[in-house]
Amino acid sequence: MLLFVVGFCLTGMGKAPSAKAVYVKTLKNGHYQLMVDNKPFIIKGVCYSPIPIGQGHDYDFWSNAAKPWETDGALMKKMGVNTVRFYQPGENLDTVKKVIADLYEHYGIRTIMGSWLGFWNYPAPFYDDAAFREKVKQDVLNMVRALKDEKGILFWVLGNENNYSFSGKINPWSSERIDKMGDPRQCLLARAEVYYSLINEIAQEIHKIDPDHPVAMGNGELACLDVANKTAKDVDILACIIYRGKTFGNIFNSLKTTYNKPLVLIEFGCDAYNAYEKKEDEEDQAAFLESQWSEIYKNLANNPSGAGNCIGGTTFEWTDEWWKHNDWDPNGWSVHDTESNWSNAAYYFDIKAERNMNMNEEWFGILGLQKAEGDALDKRIPRKAYYVIREFWKHPYDVKAATKKNNHGA
Repeated sequence: MLLFVVGFCLTGMGKAPSAKAVYVKTLKNGHYQLMVDNKPFIIKGVCYSPIPIGQGHDYDFWSNAAKPWETDGALMKKMGVNTVRFYQPGENLDTVKKVIADLYEHYGIRTIMGSWLGFWNYPAPFYDDAAFREKVKQDVLNMVRALKDEKGILFWVLGNENNYSFSGKINPWSSERIDKMGDPRQCLLARAEVYYSLINEIAQEIHKIDPDHPVAMGNGELACLDVANKTAKDVDILACIIYRGKTFGNIFNSLKTTYNKPLVLIEFGCDAYNAYEKKEDEEDQAAFLESQWSEIYKNLANNPSGAGNCIGGTTFEWTDEWWKHNDWDPNGWSVHDTESNWSNAAYYFDIKAERNMNMNEEWFGILGLQKAEGDALDKRIPRKAYYVIREFWKHPYDVKAATKKNNHGA
């Protein structure tokens, strides 16, 4: 039996939600629950970027005459997917609307729409520059104005792993004002405050023009969320990118003391290539994903054994990305590269690979791809993970038994 706090929702507006609004309710036990059409909604999703074999990251799949979202939508519906996550809309928002509408009207699949917040701009994203901040803000608000009335929209995500730029790991940026602080730690915290304040400003503006859809903040792991807790209070949902192997560790309970927001695991998964044995590995991928989904379900609202702050997740990812290893080299986009991009000991099944390089960016799909003739759509080949997750969503097994099983490495 669900226990609700009447009229309270995390939209930042303090108003009762409209009949068709998407919002988060806080239950009397402190748990969070995503509501869609006034019914609880568990996000059972995938990250979706249907780039064909032979094309790069800048390919406009929104305008693909083969309409990959129709083929994928049918496969997603059979699997039980109810949500897709797009990292960024295409430039032509009319074609974006068409894709969102097709997925929702034909397959009942809702859309989480994101924005990079200028993170991949050149030069670097100078979040302490007033003109740059205003440009980013207006780009997001234009997107929201154009898409907010689409029935398939679930919510908005601001950023992805942009917080990794604070320490210079990815896309380093700074300003003369920050650099004058001198101390590296103080500079990092200043960049965090600058960035999260922009997130908050955008969230406030979105709430004004679109009170019917929550605003989420994409964050790599839990880094710097103590700063966000002070400067990004108007965000409704935390969207985390987590790669910790079979488990998400202490993330669910930890968030209650650092950034107490509803949590969606916006990116997580396991590649389907064993870098140690040098072969495709559907078994380990399926086992890891099943374990990850069991932890998500354990921490949904009203499960007494979990934290109750999770609202679902979007697995990374739907199909393999053949362009990703050397994304700058078109000659490699038609080759399914098996060279690893990075190392992660939490994916222990192939950590003994040479130099411990075991994470294969081109192999994270729960569907493999096979090149078709001519301009035909690449053939979709469901891996074992597709069927395992499908069955888990149909019949979520006892969490205690699953946890015990996973802890023993079964």
